[in-house]
Amino acid sequence: MNTEPLRITHIGGPTTLIEVGGWRLLTDPTFDPPGRRYTFGWGTSSRKTTGPAIPAADLGPIDAVLLTHDHHGDNLDDAGRALLTDVDTVLTTTSGARRLGHDAHGLRAWETTRLEHPGRPTIEVTATPCRHGPPLSTPIVGDVVGFAMRWAGQQHGALWITGDTVLHRGVRHVATRIPVGTVLLHLGGVRFPSTGPLRYSMTARRAAQLCAALRPQTAIPVHYEGWQHFQEPRDVIERAFAAAPPAVRDSIRWLPLGQPTTISA
Repeated sequence: MNTEPLRITHIGGPTTLIEVGGWRLLTDPTFDPPGRRYTFGWGTSSRKTTGPAIPAADLGPIDAVLLTHDHHGDNLDDAGRALLTDVDTVLTTTSGARRLGHDAHGLRAWETTRLEHPGRPTIEVTATPCRHGPPLSTPIVGDVVGFAMRWAGQQHGALWITGDTVLHRGVRHVATRIPVGTVLLHLGGVRFPSTGPLRYSMTARRAAQLCAALRPQTAIPVHYEGWQHFQEPRDVIERAFAAAPPAVRDSIRWLPLGQPTTISA
């Protein structure tokens, strides 16, 4: 069985470039410069503190964008939104697809579609559940999805992008339904002064618990730096995984910003 090389470049925040078998896929495009404050609704806001490691103009052609949600500036900002107009395929939530138009394709949790192109491996993309906050918060914070990607030749399992989510039953179900080889963990333990202790993305401790159930070959933290509302930086994540069982501890892999990294798929 042929194994397609997998390269992942962490550009910043949740934004990564995924390259496999001739495909160039981009997650959650955020390319605005730092300094601006963005509002997220219900009295919440945050300032971007770090710009992208690679400017949008230097990316080259993108075959598809995997957009976990379109309504928060730390997952799709103005420069990222402009980039969408040059991309033929945008996969996102069903509500986001209605807002974006431009042939964006909406997926509900556990719905599957395929990326197909002559001469390239077909990639099966399954939307996975997310809850971007505490119980019953979805009508307020909006819909989010993750993406699990499978293609022929994967040795360790699917590539899973968790999306912005806390750890809840729907996320745990991924471990029982899809063998995962590599997981991009959206972390940061997001919280805001106006909403007190409520969390809007996964904490490092919960991520370690998830990886204990998933048992991935590689766990890659993203969505933990570059914004004021990310409350758990790298050192917090490192401590949580250092305290985890050996298989979890050994799975974590930090990607240097802006540098393509080959991952065993």
